[in-house]
Amino acid sequence: MKRQKTADLTPHVQNNLKAFRSKRGFSQGQLAVQSGITRQAVSSIEANLYLPATAVALRLASVLNCTVEDLFRLVPADDVTDGVLLEPSTLPDTVSSPIRVKVSTVGTRTVVRPVDGLGEILSYTVPADGYVVEHHRQGADHKVRVKLSRERESIAQEISVAGCDPAIFLAGEHLRRRNDRTTVVGWTMGSVAAVQALQRGEVHVAGLHLFDPVTGESNLPFLRRTLKGSAYQVITFAAWEEGFLVRPGNPKSIRTAADLAEPSVMLANREEGAGARVLLDQRLRAAGIESSQVQGYDRIVRSHVDVARAIAEHRADVGIGIRSVAHVFRLEFVPLQTARYDLVVPNAYLKSHPTLANLFETLTSRPFRTEIDALGGYDTHDTGTIHPL
Repeated sequence: MKRQKTADLTPHVQNNLKAFRSKRGFSQGQLAVQSGITRQAVSSIEANLYLPATAVALRLASVLNCTVEDLFRLVPADDVTDGVLLEPSTLPDTVSSPIRVKVSTVGTRTVVRPVDGLGEILSYTVPADGYVVEHHRQGADHKVRVKLSRERESIAQEISVAGCDPAIFLAGEHLRRRNDRTTVVGWTMGSVAAVQALQRGEVHVAGLHLFDPVTGESNLPFLRRTLKGSAYQVITFAAWEEGFLVRPGNPKSIRTAADLAEPSVMLANREEGAGARVLLDQRLRAAGIESSQVQGYDRIVRSHVDVARAIAEHRADVGIGIRSVAHVFRLEFVPLQTARYDLVVPNAYLKSHPTLANLFETLTSRPFRTEIDALGGYDTHDTGTIHPL
């Protein structure tokens, strides 16, 4: 067996031994015995501490019923890919310094988004998949060339989710524990925008919470009007409590939508199409309140977390959000309704994506449901339930 430094091996050889071993259901010890090497040798190879000799590589491939090239593949020192940039306004005219981006394969498209689009906190915690090295317009699309900083196989397993539930990153962490090559990236947007992004082929999954007061159903009436045919699965993430977020002690005594018309009350609102905005408008109409009577109705923030932050920082008095976020920011919560947060996924992606089905298995696992319940304001009794369109 040839000894080689990790720094020399990693940029030039893509090491898939651990992935194939796990896929075949072998422990390191079992693989070692059948391949005629030690368990420590298997561990070192998987950790990129050693590059196996040809005979060892052939035995490993034979036991795992694959080719040597499946296990150890030469890759270019600079691996690049071309894709479509979804937020071209975020790029300068010329690329003078590295621009961090996430790259995902959605159907047959390679979709690229700047990491900055994840927000000020996640931009520092979610690693990039690569860096834009050039970009240009081609018809209606904005094409970019990306120098990859992760293996292509890992990028192919990444799951892109549009929606507004911050707990999707917890789901991604639990999935990573079960399958360490898969990551989940959540792009924050309102319910309607998330479904539209799914229809445009920009994400694998869309999350939404749109309660229909006429039928008493969550999400399905909207989806039946919007999505044609039976090419989608609708799967419950959880039910959650929605209501007014206010400062501790509720100093403005906000209990109903009518209280928002008080001149001293400042609202932090969500964008049109967000589930929180839909709920607010429904309650204002029922109370006979015009949006022009509400201070701050046109002050838009992009997420449940941003609503809570605006209130905690005394930039607003009230906003509609979910109970779990109120807990995080130590705010008081005035409940209005319980609604389902569902995930919508095309059947084609479930069949073609290498790990997408694992996400939905993770949602129903006991460790994940226990952690979501502990956040407060979530009900996971129906998590994983499939709803026919």
